[in-house]
Amino acid sequence: MSTFNRSVSLASGVLCLALLAACGSSPRSPAPVEDRSARPSTQTTGSPPLPGAENAGKPGYYTVQRGDTLTRIALEHGQAWRDVARWNNLGNPDVIEVGQVLRVSPPGASVDSPGVVVRPVAAAAAPAASRTATAAAPSAPTSAVPPSSAPSQNTVAEDIGLVWPAQGQVIAGFDEAKNKGIDIAGKLGDPVLAAADGQVVYAGAGLRGYGNLVIVKHNNTYLTAYAHNQRLLVKEDQKIRRGEKIAEMGSSDADRVKLHFEVRRQGKPVDPAKYLPAR
Repeated sequence: MSTFNRSVSLASGVLCLALLAACGSSPRSPAPVEDRSARPSTQTTGSPPLPGAENAGKPGYYTVQRGDTLTRIALEHGQAWRDVARWNNLGNPDVIEVGQVLRVSPPGASVDSPGVVVRPVAAAAAPAASRTATAAAPSAPTSAVPPSSAPSQNTVAEDIGLVWPAQGQVIAGFDEAKNKGIDIAGKLGDPVLAAADGQVVYAGAGLRGYGNLVIVKHNNTYLTAYAHNQRLLVKEDQKIRRGEKIAEMGSSDADRVKLHFEVRRQGKPVDPAKYLPAR
């Protein structure tokens, strides 16, 4: 064998020995895997708290739930949606987040303020009747209890009278769980009247289940709602008088032509039949 071939063989043998030595050494550890489960999520802890979070659970505040809209929140709390938007500095009232806490009572107002007494107007067919005539109606005899002993909650802060908003037959009564007002039958285009003096705080079709809807705020305690109309005749912020035509009856978002009428006391639905005059 030539000297060259011997050198090549020797080099090959040394290389094989080196490879065998490397294979016999301890195995290489796998690349380290980072355990992210024990590390706090940057997305959760790094995000700023939602607006108003510090007020969650306090009286006069509401935490936004899935499916809420500003209009529905305002209705459920007896407020105008524009007021709620202003109190919370909402740049875009159509954008609210689940978990966001909104002020739903006027700044500085007591959530336990005395209620307002709503009296039915005796003459439902006379929408133009004045408040003076209503006040002059004879009252029921009172007991000889000294005025000082009368309970404070009977104090009348404001006194409004309601008239029937439509002249049809009542086809569905109030049920707090299933029907938050009463349903009044009628024909397409029948007049829908304001039940009392007030200001329109909503006029539109943005509240699911109500169709073309008008909401009238009468004072800080009471508002009324008129749903399923064919046509709305008033605009938001417009002041209206009791008995004024505000819409035409229809079947928007309903199974038949009817007026769905609600009375809300501080946002809570109450039975309109208890506030309307007997027919």
